[in-house]
Amino acid sequence: MTLCLALGVLPAFGGWRDNPNAPVTLYTEFQQQPPDSVLDAIQDELDLIMAPAGLHFGWFPLSQAGSRVSAQLAVVHFKGECDAEELTPDGGYPGPLGWTHISDGEILPFIDVNCAGVRIFVQRDLLAMPAATREGAFGRAIARILAHELYHLLANTRSHAGKGVARAYYSVTDLLAQTLQFGRKESDALRSKTAHLSLQPPVQGQ
Repeated sequence: MTLCLALGVLPAFGGWRDNPNAPVTLYTEFQQQPPDSVLDAIQDELDLIMAPAGLHFGWFPLSQAGSRVSAQLAVVHFKGECDAEELTPDGGYPGPLGWTHISDGEILPFIDVNCAGVRIFVQRDLLAMPAATREGAFGRAIARILAHELYHLLANTRSHAGKGVARAYYSVTDLLAQTLQFGRKESDALRSKTAHLSLQPPVQGQ
């Protein structure tokens, strides 16, 4: 089973961030390696979204899984093209933008982000932006999908909110807005989890 983030009906790489003191380790694998500016935007936006909850992340390639200890980890697969090149004015409904895996009712630390689906969903509006800003905007959109799925995992909940990052459906405007944050209730849930993590002994990465 998966928790899926559905679409709203309204319309060479930057490097891994080795943060050994971060409470959450992300092991990542890209089907297509993103440009530096896209990866930087993903990492920066995730930090910005999660900062109010006191969450920080260490980013590592999946090939290094098991090589370090962490209080919490997640394995994230980015599927499809993670760039803002060769866009077309076509839009569409590509299906879920992200999902978190579940087994026997337990939320597992495995997340998929549909980069190709996000491209299809937002490319028409990206084309209306100055070319120099497209990759940053696309990276922020990807980060918001990732933050949504991490919320399910870290807060250990299948619930959604009526607005903000934890809402069940996104519009193109949500994904490309200058800012998008969690609501207070969702931030509090994540902050509680952060406090819990700080009391836990690190575990070996898997």
